[in-house]
Parts: sequence; structure tokens; C-alpha cells
Amino acid sequence: MTGERESVSRPSDRKGRKVFPALCSMLGTLILLGVIAAFLPLTLPRLMGYEIYEVVSGSMEPEIPVGSAIYVKAAQPEEVEAGDVIAFSKGSSVVTHRVEENRYVEGEFVTKGDANKEEDMEPVAYGSLIGRVERHIPALGIVMSLLASNTGKLYAALLALCGVLFHMLAGVLRNREGDGNKDSI
Repeated sequence: MTGERESVSRPSDRKGRKVFPALCSMLGTLILLGVIAAFLPLTLPRLMGYEIYEVVSGSMEPEIPVGSAIYVKAAQPEEVEAGDVIAFSKGSSVVTHRVEENRYVEGEFVTKGDANKEEDMEPVAYGSLIGRVERHIPALGIVMSLLASNTGKLYAALLALCGVLFHMLAGVLRNREGDGNKDSI
């Protein structure tokens, strides 16, 4: 008896040592995938030629509710037909309304919001056309605004950091487990 301890390991102890690093790694992966998934609807469509806007007024309800994200694809004014929903510049704002009439000769659109009783007072010149609304996703505009803000970017960066830290913790725990096995041999 020289003071050396004999290490006895039980199978349940070894299982517990392997489960926690795996859980940390899985949680880290889920967090990172969540951050990536949150930004995909905002970045991937831009790569495919879409502009993305948030709907801030109820002029197109119930078809396009407030807080929706709209995906706008560039279109030639001559291709736009009555019934299409378009996005156009009006001063410093972007407006989304339905085309009531395309006046080819005058080079303008007569538009109307679905929730409005009357057509818009001023026709929309062809030069103001941004494009045709191809898709809209309710409530995504609110999420988009949050993620695009400085606070949202900070939260996303911190979440991504948490994911990386969980992966690092899993690696440290695995290394510690490997070192513990060497002592018990």
C-alpha cells in the first residue's frame, strides 16, 4: 500500500461522461442552425434578385397584413397587368398596392389598396415601379426589422457565440474524459 488509489469505473459513470458533451455539442449546433435559419429568409431571396420590404400600413389587408414581409421582383412596366400587386416609390416611401389599370400610352398605373374604397388619387408613373410582389409572409416583416436593427444583430451575434461556446465546452469535456480514462488504466 504505497498510497496509490485503484480507480474503479462503472459503466453508468462512463455513459454520463459521454452524454453531457454530446448534449452540449447538440445544443450548440441547434443554436447556430437557429441563427442561420433566422437570417435565411432575409438574405437568400436577395441573392435571387428579390427586394424585401416590411408592410407597415393596412392598405392591403386582409390579403397582405401589417407586419408581413413582401418579396418584390423587378418587372417591366409593360408586363404588369391589372390585378397584379406592385411596389413603387412614392417620395421616400415604398408603397404596395394592386394595379387597377395599366395605361400603356400614358406610361402609368392606376392603383388601389385592397382595404381602400377609392383608387389612389395620383397615377403611378412607370419610372416609380420597383417591381411586382411575388410573395408575402405574414409576421416575417416584424422579425426582419428586429434582426436588421443593431439590437437584433447583437442578439444574433451573442447567440452564435453561445453556440460556439457550447461546442468548445463539449470539446473540453471530451478531452477531460479522455484524460480520465488514461489515469484509470
